[in-house]
Amino acid sequence: MSDDNFPSIIVFDVNETLLDINSLEPLFARIFGNRNVLREWFAQLILYSQTMTLSGLYSPFGELGVGALRMVATIHQVTITDSDIVELKQRMSSMPAHPDVVPALTRLRDAGFRLVTLTNSASSASPTPLDNAGLSHFFERTFNIETVGKFKPAPETYHLVAKELSVETADLCLVACHLWDTIGAQAAGCRGAFLTRPHNAILVAAGVPSPDLIASELTTLADKIILSRPA
Repeated sequence: MSDDNFPSIIVFDVNETLLDINSLEPLFARIFGNRNVLREWFAQLILYSQTMTLSGLYSPFGELGVGALRMVATIHQVTITDSDIVELKQRMSSMPAHPDVVPALTRLRDAGFRLVTLTNSASSASPTPLDNAGLSHFFERTFNIETVGKFKPAPETYHLVAKELSVETADLCLVACHLWDTIGAQAAGCRGAFLTRPHNAILVAAGVPSPDLIASELTTLADKIILSRPA
């Protein structure tokens, strides 16, 4: 069913939504003897990025990522070397796209949607992670949170995209596999489309907004977005 007010600008989260962070698993398997520590590290990275914003502080996402790796290593009583940090940065810059990403982006682009990205990661020299994954050509603009100095889901991050595109937040739909991101986007006035990739799920609790659209595959989510567009 179409929605006469559904946005034509789709804003994509990048890490894990488009790019597969599981490509970092070999690093964690080598350092910790357990690839699943990747999820512990990523959760700490998100926790402390949000903590910095709530505390009125800022440190680049990449620096927090390195710090979170050292913190998790201390917890597990493992030694981190400089070469481990180099490998982390290299792997984070070369994460591949999930298999469903190119087909989904192609469908949305061919259907006439405007596509942009919004990431907590800092800007980087070319080739960027999106360049390396072969995705850059799909996007009109790529936004990061450096200029506002706050991490998602702070409302300023979503308002940044709206301001730069000279639209209202109501004209945006955020696609993310992190519910905290869609919650933040919806609270800022955007629509939220939630991708239930592994390790991510809906939170049912009083006051928590339900995403406007939900799917377990990005291609399916893209089809739902297309169907929601005004006829």
